[in-house]
Amino acid sequence: MISSNSKLPKVAVLGLGLIGCSWVKALKTANCVGYVSGFDRNVDSMEYAQQAELIDHYSLNINDVVKNADLIIISVPILAVADVLAQIKDSISSSAILTDVGSVKGNIAKAVTQVLGADFDRFVLGHPIAGSERSGVTAADENLFKNHKIILTPEKRTSAKALDLVSDAWKITGGKIELMTVQHHDEILAATSHLPHLLAYSLVDTLANDQENNDIFNYAAGGFRDFTRIASSSPIMWRDIFIGNKDEVLKALDLFTADLQKLREIVANEDKTQMMGTFTRAKAARDHFTKILARRAYVDSMTSQIVNYVAKPGGKLSGEFRVPGDKSISHRSIMLGSLAEGTTEVSGFLEGEDSLATLQTFRDMGVVIEGPHRGRVTVHGVGLHGLKMPPNSLYLGNSGTSMRLLSGLMAAQNFDVEMTGDDSLNKRPMNRVADPLRSMGAIINSAPNGRPPLKITGGQPLKGIHYELPMASAQVKSCLILAGLYAEGETTVIEPAPTRDHTERMLKGFGYPVEVDGPKVTVRPGGKLTATEIDVPADISSAAFFMVAASIAKDSDITLQHVGINPTRVGIINILRAMGANIELSNEKEVGGEPVADIRIRSAQLKGIQIPEDQVPLAIDEFPAIFIAAACAEGTTVLTGAEELRVKESDRIQAMVDGLQILGVDAVGTEDGAIIKGFGAQGSFNGGEVESVDDHRIAMSFTIASLRANAPILVKDCANVATSFPGFVELASGCGINVSAEIE
Repeated sequence: MISSNSKLPKVAVLGLGLIGCSWVKALKTANCVGYVSGFDRNVDSMEYAQQAELIDHYSLNINDVVKNADLIIISVPILAVADVLAQIKDSISSSAILTDVGSVKGNIAKAVTQVLGADFDRFVLGHPIAGSERSGVTAADENLFKNHKIILTPEKRTSAKALDLVSDAWKITGGKIELMTVQHHDEILAATSHLPHLLAYSLVDTLANDQENNDIFNYAAGGFRDFTRIASSSPIMWRDIFIGNKDEVLKALDLFTADLQKLREIVANEDKTQMMGTFTRAKAARDHFTKILARRAYVDSMTSQIVNYVAKPGGKLSGEFRVPGDKSISHRSIMLGSLAEGTTEVSGFLEGEDSLATLQTFRDMGVVIEGPHRGRVTVHGVGLHGLKMPPNSLYLGNSGTSMRLLSGLMAAQNFDVEMTGDDSLNKRPMNRVADPLRSMGAIINSAPNGRPPLKITGGQPLKGIHYELPMASAQVKSCLILAGLYAEGETTVIEPAPTRDHTERMLKGFGYPVEVDGPKVTVRPGGKLTATEIDVPADISSAAFFMVAASIAKDSDITLQHVGINPTRVGIINILRAMGANIELSNEKEVGGEPVADIRIRSAQLKGIQIPEDQVPLAIDEFPAIFIAAACAEGTTVLTGAEELRVKESDRIQAMVDGLQILGVDAVGTEDGAIIKGFGAQGSFNGGEVESVDDHRIAMSFTIASLRANAPILVKDCANVATSFPGFVELASGCGINVSAEIE
């Protein structure tokens, strides 16, 4: 590792431009280089670099500069690299390591082979993804590469020692090293950098040659300025890049040209829906790109930053408010709206990461979706057979619901698809849906032990089955129902205990016949879904945290508005009432086939109970919050029949028991539940540090525990809360919970 204690003795920089000079300036600032020599065709640049102490020496003879150098940085135009290598070939020491900073790697790799030989192993191809509107030696900035990607493309011949040294030299600048192949690099850069520059040059040139160019440029707005800014870049540099990466640039240009022709036809035909499709997909992609740059995209929010909750003791809850929309219904509104004929209007949509992952997958499969904007989404359905093959794998983030439900739908399509997710989702078992789908005729391959990614082969004729669920699961039931819409014959699912029935209700709302006979649900193919309006009620799973919070905090009184009280979801209400909670329902009505109500909760002294097993499936997602209620109760609470909790986003039984024990609660886990001895009216949680284990419901549950704590509770790794409850901290603190978020 290069450090101030083990400096690079001598570095040579060939080409004193922004990139090369910024790199050596960073090395000098860190005191990690002993001596820097430089060469440039421009004598003024060399003189300035020496005066600014960027280099210690320069020479008009390039061979004097590289003699005895330990690291030679080649920072010249792409097409000049071969000539530079030919000039310095005989002056390169036997131990010198060479690298470049060009944005085309294939061309330079060929130059190294032609000049230095196919076995030369001390050249490390590199490309920093960084730059500035300013250029040249005067713009040198030692911070230019901080938090920027540095792509290295080592070849089979590249020595490990050379790669390590160049990597270390880049790490000193604050850059983030990424390795990829030469071919992949040039493909990516052709699309993301080279093509945009080519288009910017072309657009400005086209408009400059227009007879009305004076008016065009006089009245150009900020959008024109922003798009064409890169046309001010060095023409020589970009000429060389376009020639050096010709094949990949032409591929990207051909793809763009074809899509541009399609867009022209859409505009000519005044096809408003397809126009919105292009624009909404582009906006979603651009917004996602912006979030990635800000390190907060849903794709990598849980790995790009660490969010902890600091919850301080005390507080009471008051007020009337509405929690975010129901996640289960939000998922299904996008899925069924996409499969419907016509335009579906959705209000109250949950703009959390899980729901947005579902929305994006259907955009990827060709569905035009407008929004979301303040909970409103417009879905232009393509019909049951209108989905298109996505361009890449379907990325579902942390959403197990998305993957399990989509498995049934994807098994019936005529195209292959791969579904994957984040580290957490890719550890979760999927055989519960894959096995019955295989019995219907689906071909599904997975990682070991039935874990994602799932690869589903399209074009397989499905046959209906009669399937008895081994354990109650709305996700498995819904998966098979969706597959049954396409399967030959009837598909019947029998559940051992009631589970949420949102899929059945919503299918009926879209006009698709579904037979429900007690625990048995049956669908047949041949129907169609007709677009409708969907009002997503507030999520009772999100409301559960505030129901428990108001119950355990003295002098609390809140009303949760427009909460979904589907009979298959009210286990939380039934269990809390059995424990003595003061809960009242009012303004009950049905909206879009789903019952809703306002729920008033006031503080009460809870008591421990044996939780009825028939209520377990009706409250399966709410048990982390119920564990907190049990800890505050008088007496012992016993949970059985809840083995499914061990295969959620985490092993929720173990995660809650571990956290409760840290906070001083007498709690033990069992194979299918837990035994919790409550501390009663006079007791409290101890303060402490608990792990959320990357599970949003664990994080929120230990946050509300602070209401009955005697010291602060630090909940670790809470970025995941955005998957289901965006704005949780703001809403919680606004109604009386003393919590704040801290980012590491």
